[in-house]
Amino acid sequence: MPDEKKPERRKIAATDTMKKIMADYFYEMDGAAKTGSAKIAWCTSVGPAELLRAMGFLVHFPENHGAMLGATRMATDLIPHANAVGYSPDICSYLTSDVGAYIKGVTPLSKAYPGIESVPKPDVLVFNTNQCRDVQDWFDWYARELNVPIVGVHTHRGVGDVTDAHIDSVARQMENLVPTLEEVSGNKFDFTRLQETVAESLETSRLWKKVLDTASTVPSPLTFFDGTIHMGPAVVLRGTKTANEYYRLLLAELEGRVRDGVAAVNGEAHRLYWEGMPIWGKLRDLSMLFASLKTCVVASTYCNSWIFEAFDPEDPFRSMARAYTELFIVRSDASKEEYIKRMCGFFKVDGIFYHDAKTCPSNSNSRYRMPQRLREALGIPFVTVNGDLNDLRCYSEEQARTQIEAFVEGIAEK
Repeated sequence: MPDEKKPERRKIAATDTMKKIMADYFYEMDGAAKTGSAKIAWCTSVGPAELLRAMGFLVHFPENHGAMLGATRMATDLIPHANAVGYSPDICSYLTSDVGAYIKGVTPLSKAYPGIESVPKPDVLVFNTNQCRDVQDWFDWYARELNVPIVGVHTHRGVGDVTDAHIDSVARQMENLVPTLEEVSGNKFDFTRLQETVAESLETSRLWKKVLDTASTVPSPLTFFDGTIHMGPAVVLRGTKTANEYYRLLLAELEGRVRDGVAAVNGEAHRLYWEGMPIWGKLRDLSMLFASLKTCVVASTYCNSWIFEAFDPEDPFRSMARAYTELFIVRSDASKEEYIKRMCGFFKVDGIFYHDAKTCPSNSNSRYRMPQRLREALGIPFVTVNGDLNDLRCYSEEQARTQIEAFVEGIAEK
């Protein structure tokens, strides 16, 4: 059973710097939208952001906005407005909460950043279906609603080994985006600038991986819940020096924690791997629950999804194609299982937590017996909790608490 005393939450000192960086990012975008000082592209979170930055666009990520709607618990009230215009309650709740927010004319940005009244209107929409088909439908809706051009990349699904055929196909599609982006931006494509941006993104990936890898230490200096906060620059600012400067700062702090034996969870006794999407509106509560059980969720597939080690500035289009096709969500179950095996070994975990997200089947890997296969292969237990990334109507806090407490108790007894 959890301790009666409220567990201590160890704040990462670099958090204040990150908040300033994120504020600057949103205010720059808002200023450009109001003055027309720069063109704005909307991009899916693992879309070709490097190409957009190289073409001079400021880049907005609607999935980041969707996560903010979930974290602020606005999403559940907004989803029905998207349902009312024809979107099923069973599809991506990032999509439905974001569309609902547009319909109602609200955004969590207004509260977090005074003076920002709405998300920035796009000049072009750019998607990559490597996550799911929903992102294309999402952007299609805005293309019609806002009367702006839309272009995108259609990625292969269920990929085992990533082959030259996969890479050739995706690279050509990325190259074919250039004429539209030149027309919208008014800038000619600059190959050297793309190389520079890809080089910065590669450095972002390397630094972010080093940050997350510090959790392989026992005790871990950070948790999955910390990762969901500090991944912000890796998502919205990859390809910039700002992101890399921040991760050097964060890495230095975490390495200091490792040297000093500072644990993110006091008295760390158990270590878990989180597989699946965050439950955005309950992350703080879950963080406190796990801490009270002296359990550190040390790693996740989700936070590692913004590590793109295949980037190569010498061959930007093909390396972007490889990086965005090697993504976990794109791969076959066999490839995913091998990845999780490596992660569980590296991070020395005692069990796996699966989040079965109601509206995100592409990122729910508990439905086709993967947990049982991995339990047989690794000899470690698992628990599956039903919920959703944004729609809290799909999540039972009491049931989840009971499941988690029983799971950790079982690990302790074993």
